[in-house]
Amino acid sequence: MKNRILSHRSERGAAMLEVALTLPMLLLVCVGIFEFGRAYQTWQVLTNAAREGARVAVLPSSKKADVEDRVKDYLQGGELGKWADADVDVNQNATISIGASNAKASIVTVDYPFSFMVLDGVVRLVSPASTAGEDFTMSASAEMRKESQ
Repeated sequence: MKNRILSHRSERGAAMLEVALTLPMLLLVCVGIFEFGRAYQTWQVLTNAAREGARVAVLPSSKKADVEDRVKDYLQGGELGKWADADVDVNQNATISIGASNAKASIVTVDYPFSFMVLDGVVRLVSPASTAGEDFTMSASAEMRKESQ
């Protein structure tokens, strides 16, 4: 009887130790999935904002300010927290090659400062001297041919 009780206690202790070792890794994987999902969603919003800007940029009477306003409105609508810090580069006089000929086009590039929320803190716990926590720049670009030449 006494051996059964001791055996049962040691099994409970082993199970608690296994949980204590695997739970942090499982949580880190889950947080990583959420963080990289958020990064991918942000990149998608940037790409679509650049496309919207390129659509405005090819209009005959559009100005650089119109393109920048459209991009920033799209970023704000995409609920990006730092939308005002985005850098929008507009080139309405670009030339792109289409087969053997060239065509006039507009190119819009959007740069956005992005930082991870939870993973930065985890990295700083493991390595306090790391540069985690600093924003890195996500970039998306779109080009569109001008139909009226």
